[in-house]
Amino acid sequence: MNGIRLQSSGFLDAITRPEIGAWVEAFVDFITDVFQPVFDVIRSVFQGLYDGVDLVLSGPPFWVIIIVAALLAFVARGPVFAVGSAVGLLIIVGVEQWDNAMDSLSLVLVAGLIAIVIGIPLGILAARSKVASSIIRPLLDFMQTTPAFVYLIPALILFRIGVVPGIVATIVFALAPAVRLTELGIRNVDREVVEAGNAFGASSWRILRQIQLPLAMPNIMAGVNQVIMLSLSMVVIAGMVGAGGLGGDVVKSLSRIDIQLGSEAGLSVVILAIFLDRLTASLGGGRKQRGKGTKAAPSSPGGIRPAPASSTTTTDSTASGEEQRTPAESPTTVR
Repeated sequence: MNGIRLQSSGFLDAITRPEIGAWVEAFVDFITDVFQPVFDVIRSVFQGLYDGVDLVLSGPPFWVIIIVAALLAFVARGPVFAVGSAVGLLIIVGVEQWDNAMDSLSLVLVAGLIAIVIGIPLGILAARSKVASSIIRPLLDFMQTTPAFVYLIPALILFRIGVVPGIVATIVFALAPAVRLTELGIRNVDREVVEAGNAFGASSWRILRQIQLPLAMPNIMAGVNQVIMLSLSMVVIAGMVGAGGLGGDVVKSLSRIDIQLGSEAGLSVVILAIFLDRLTASLGGGRKQRGKGTKAAPSSPGGIRPAPASSTTTTDSTASGEEQRTPAESPTTVR
């Protein structure tokens, strides 16, 4: 029986097994041969962006960057967060991981910015077109469920070893939240508000810019926060392809079984993650907090601010009350 099963299994494999891996390899070879100049340009652009951001972060003394980070933290969340951020960054300096941390932060900022620039327009497109949404959603599912190591292989082939494959893999991995949450935020905008904009004769672009995007901003900022966090989670994988930074030290600690190096690099990643998470989360929450203090009257997309019904009623009732009280409260004439 076992021999029959093995023989039948081999027969089925020979008949039904699709050569998916060979097809993918042939497709990647075709892209490499035909579009290699395009990928060389993309590599140069990404490398230039990374070098520029890294120069800004690594060029000044560490205390300058810490002061700037503490000021941002103070403006975003107050003195407690500012002091905690400064202490955390000083810990990174103390364990001699400052240069690696700035390299990793540069990668996160570049990849996150590119993912946001691509993701938010795609989310707007998906929110405004059901056809686009039906095409984009399966692609996002594929990008989120495919292990990062799988699309790291073609990135290595197309962009060669270095920081650029790490940036590309990070963009692919972190792109989905920006698209999904932007689409969700725009779709959740009250239809009556959009219909009011149409009633005032506003164009679709003006409705998007002045109604839908402001109301969807909390969801969009949540997507930005998730993009930054997912980008930072790719630091170690980027270190495996020569990106360096904290991920490079984590990979070295794995190969050497170096607990000290791994714990120091891992702690630095955690400190950066907490700082970026709280900072980006406050950007979305700050709008809500500032909006609680003063509640502006709703304005039309055309720039016309209609008078609220309640104010009209109050004015009418006040005027009628004054008319009713005038005879009774008229001053007596002194004779």
